[in-house]
Amino acid sequence: MGKIIGLGEVLYDVLPQGSKLGGAPANFAYHASQFGFEAMAVSAVGNDVLGDQALATFDKNGLKYIIPRVSYPTGTVNVSLDAEGVPTYTFTPDVAWDHIPFTPEMQAEAKKASAVCFGSLAQRSEESKKTIMSFIDATPKDCLKIFDINLRGNFYDKETIQNGIRHCDILKINDEELVVLGRLFGYPGLDIEEKCRIILHRYNLRMIVLTCGTNGSYVFAPHDFKSYQPTPKVEVADTVGAGDSFTGSFTASILSGKTIEEAHALAVKVSAYVCTQEGAMPKLPAEFTNK
Repeated sequence: MGKIIGLGEVLYDVLPQGSKLGGAPANFAYHASQFGFEAMAVSAVGNDVLGDQALATFDKNGLKYIIPRVSYPTGTVNVSLDAEGVPTYTFTPDVAWDHIPFTPEMQAEAKKASAVCFGSLAQRSEESKKTIMSFIDATPKDCLKIFDINLRGNFYDKETIQNGIRHCDILKINDEELVVLGRLFGYPGLDIEEKCRIILHRYNLRMIVLTCGTNGSYVFAPHDFKSYQPTPKVEVADTVGAGDSFTGSFTASILSGKTIEEAHALAVKVSAYVCTQEGAMPKLPAEFTNK
């Protein structure tokens, strides 16, 4: 059993009530690790207090990592909420995860990877983009590559998105991001399934996982395959890390030999549970992880 790798940004969400450790790659790896896989986060943090805290948190949660300390501050995002509680994100520029070096240790781990998940945000800088692509190029041919697109602010362009899709087997995207892709790729008027089918065939993907918030989620695969799951109604504590828990549990299930429908159903249950808990890294109940 090879490793599952989350590759990209480690950052702190600075909220009115305090700072919370975030970043999709570590959240993804943590949730995949709860299903018995060896999982690892790959990123960079600064030589600062937040860097110390981040690594201590991963240690406490039992998450392995290759996270070099670099001479830039640990990443932060200022989150401000309007009167309706809708967040606005302001990303600090030129931070540690913009300068992830491609180390020999990373290259060695890439060669052992069974799955790797990466996004677009950490590719906003040339240095980290190069590291991410070098890592993906070093993985075995049968490594499952997931592009969890994670469009944030204006930190993406058509070329980065197309390159990411070309390098993946599974594209994970939400309904708002699909609208952006429809505009960028020149087919804005189509319905969600038509857009997904075009991308699926054009890039020869194994699957597209599309989440639509309260309107449920879909998995599209070749030969007109479609899986749909409604979103469970739960008492939400916060939604931090819920999407990453979906991707982590879905990936672990597919690697364990579950069908797409089984993996999809479990991923929906896991992400709904994570919404009922504080923070991005709650321990999952055994009913989910022992299946």
